[in-house]
Amino acid sequence: MTNPEIAHSVRTGGFATNVHDLGQGAPVLLIHGSGPGVSAWANWRLVLPVLAASRRTIAPDMAGFGFTERVPGAAYDMDGWVRQALDLLDALDIERTDLIGNSFGGALALALAIRAPQRVRRLVLMGSVGVPFAITPGLDAVWGYTPSFENMRRIMDVFAFDRTLVSDELAQLRYEASIRPGFQESFGAMFPAPRQRWVDALASPEADIRALPHRTLLIHGREDRVIPLATSLTLSEWIADSQLHVFGRCGHWTQIEHAARFARLVGDFLAEAD
Repeated sequence: MTNPEIAHSVRTGGFATNVHDLGQGAPVLLIHGSGPGVSAWANWRLVLPVLAASRRTIAPDMAGFGFTERVPGAAYDMDGWVRQALDLLDALDIERTDLIGNSFGGALALALAIRAPQRVRRLVLMGSVGVPFAITPGLDAVWGYTPSFENMRRIMDVFAFDRTLVSDELAQLRYEASIRPGFQESFGAMFPAPRQRWVDALASPEADIRALPHRTLLIHGREDRVIPLATSLTLSEWIADSQLHVFGRCGHWTQIEHAARFARLVGDFLAEAD
């Protein structure tokens, strides 16, 4: 049985990035979050085929996550992740792309738009990190994950507002993903305690965010227990050309808990610029 999480291998600097590259048309780059055992496929599987129906949809595993090549002794930081994203765009011959960032991926998307504004057309930030906030117990638990089925089940309960979304089968699958060779080693090295410093390290300077010229869509779940709604309220205040959509009865998994609405909202927003 082939693993749907493994797609194309693209050279990015000194390593190979695992990337899903679907559809045709205006490009959109999707950057996943930082949960244990995460991959681009696990994060975006419900929206990839919908977005790919009308545009070229690119979803990489960022360095240290998923099935992107792990380089021994690699440092995982914002500079490296932004470089990887730009190397990927170069390798795929994409001059300018729309950009969707989820949670941790939102911080990366913000940093990329700040550092290379000419490479980004429109910006979508979902449950985004990237501004200062006091770390939540939920995020502390996610980043502090140690592998066991019980721990994975507990974390997934924090992610979703609707507990029926989190079956034992799903928790078992994600637990097994988190213990694949190399996965927990890189994940454990990324966000060691005390973890407030990693929230701070992922934040972009207020002045840089305020200077962003990009039209931006902010999306957040009202009941998000991982990244507080306050972060998107801050971003909506700081980004001049932004709009904010809040989903009620929704936790940190907007793209899963409200998949069809999420894809439609994002699709309409990006289509305005086509």
